[in-house]
Amino acid sequence: MVPLSKPALATIAVFTFMRHWNDLWGPVIYLNDKKMYTLQIGLAFFRSEYKVDWQPLMACSLLVLLPSIVIFFIGQKYFVQGIQLTGISGR
Repeated sequence: MVPLSKPALATIAVFTFMRHWNDLWGPVIYLNDKKMYTLQIGLAFFRSEYKVDWQPLMACSLLVLLPSIVIFFIGQKYFVQGIQLTGISGR
């Protein structure tokens, strides 16, 4: 049973990682020390009340996005395998 559920487990693992990696409000609620802030909170600090500094914001956004892209490409094999096991054709 486990070999057949491996694609589903990999999909759940990738989606769970993405949800927790991109979480902004959870860490804002329970973190008090600025040294413990997550990268998403740091990205939010690039915005000020009157001005957004777009060049550093986009550069840091790309760096924060890289782990998500890597995890997706690692799990992509299991996504495709899960679709093949269901028998759904792309035609």
